[in-house]
Amino acid sequence: MKVTCPKDGLKGSLELAATDMELSLRLSVEAQVEGQGAVVAPGRLLVDLARLLPESEVVLEHRPEQGVLEITCGPAAYKLNTYSAEDFPKLPDVGGAQTFTVDSAAFLDTVTKVARAASRDESRPVLTGVLVHFEGSNLVMAATDSYRMSVKTTELEESAGAELEAIVPARALTELSRIAQDAAELQIGVQENHVVFGTGDVWLTTRRIDGQFPNHKQLIPETFEHEIALPREEFLEVVRRAAVMAQRNSPLRLRFAEGEVTISAQTQDVGEAKESLPVPFSGEPLEIGFNPEFLRDGLESVATDEIALRLISPLRPGLLRSADENFSYLIMPIRLAG
Repeated sequence: MKVTCPKDGLKGSLELAATDMELSLRLSVEAQVEGQGAVVAPGRLLVDLARLLPESEVVLEHRPEQGVLEITCGPAAYKLNTYSAEDFPKLPDVGGAQTFTVDSAAFLDTVTKVARAASRDESRPVLTGVLVHFEGSNLVMAATDSYRMSVKTTELEESAGAELEAIVPARALTELSRIAQDAAELQIGVQENHVVFGTGDVWLTTRRIDGQFPNHKQLIPETFEHEIALPREEFLEVVRRAAVMAQRNSPLRLRFAEGEVTISAQTQDVGEAKESLPVPFSGEPLEIGFNPEFLRDGLESVATDEIALRLISPLRPGLLRSADENFSYLIMPIRLAG
């Protein structure tokens, strides 16, 4: 972590910056500064220490002749070994980015609903990101790990005033949700191969993932054989309970018959679960299996009281859709034995 005092005087500022070469974060805080300079200190140690210090004035003093950063807070005194500021990586220049403003709550709500579908497999970098697309007053985000896909369209109160399409690492958007949760607005822009996010005195930059994101519009089937309206909260609670018995990659079974759905799971040497709910289903019985975690994630991402489950057959993907249809969650089935 780089600690910089760029201004001399009683009303100066202390600038902090950290990076893992993919994601960088910097912020400025008011401080009483005596002298200028920069130093690099172990980031994790500095953060852990800051969290544990008592609520009192903190004094940072760089002692270059000793190669340490001295931290005092009341009776507590610590010394951290330091490194040369010249060895710290050069961060993207956020001052040169052309940014536009969006509503923070709307943006972060979209991130929360979509980002969990992104892959964690670094061998396929494109799928570890979230497609972020601004077009007029619409914000569209999509994420997929090839087993499920989330897509959400959010209508912004005001047009963003610029078009932007970028694949942003899901990890960066998750971090942004943490640091900007109380912000009213976000600044967003692109600087060369980086995407820039700003809120107040905090700036987060992340590399832009190169590659072709899957066409989410083409992946969603145009027609379905069944559309079942489900009470989201009640159905979600049953899925959560039954999933306890779906261990060792066991699927969650959904069997639709006249007027009901039966949710079941069984793991050898562990046990089994079975619950039924009344639903408006008619026709030949249909049984389909899903990954319990993926199904739960999709249900948790919907905010409406009712959710539509659209199905074709036991071997074709199912689609969860919110009542207002601005959120879609496509999930691949698991072939059931027997």
